Amino acid sequence: MRIRARQQMFGRMIQTRYFYPMRTGIINQEVIINTTPEEAWELFMDADKHSDITGAEVEMSREIEGTFVIFDGYCHGYNIELVPGKRIVQAWHFEEDGWPEDHYSICIFVFETHPMGTRLIFTQTGIPEHKVKALESGWNEYYWEAIKDYLAS
Repeated sequence: MRIRARQQMFGRMIQTRYFYPMRTGIINQEVIINTTPEEAWELFMDADKHSDITGAEVEMSREIEGTFVIFDGYCHGYNIELVPGKRIVQAWHFEEDGWPEDHYSICIFVFETHPMGTRLIFTQTGIPEHKVKALESGWNEYYWEAIKDYLAS
């Protein structure tokens, strides 16, 4: 079944090409980070800190609808909602085999105070179904563990 797609996403109209419906999945993860919610938020939004964590070049806008490029272009997207120290909502595209060129998943990072620092609640929706497991392990390895290592150094 071929569909002409037009999506309304957070006030931004996205016109896509004809496509065949794609099955998608969701990732839900929580991690405790030994820092304040404000500093945890900055680890994602400050390009220099983000680059130190990932070990790759990062370009990061701090504006709504501003763009970002991470891991030397492997990931790119734009900001949907930014609430300093509380919440980040972004549209992410991954340069992966089988990831449609015009498809973005939505990543939501929520930062809450916790007795051991910050509870980061992470949700990613709209992931091509065949990429969910790889991205689950990727978030753990390249972000959650890397952040813990960065803060411990």
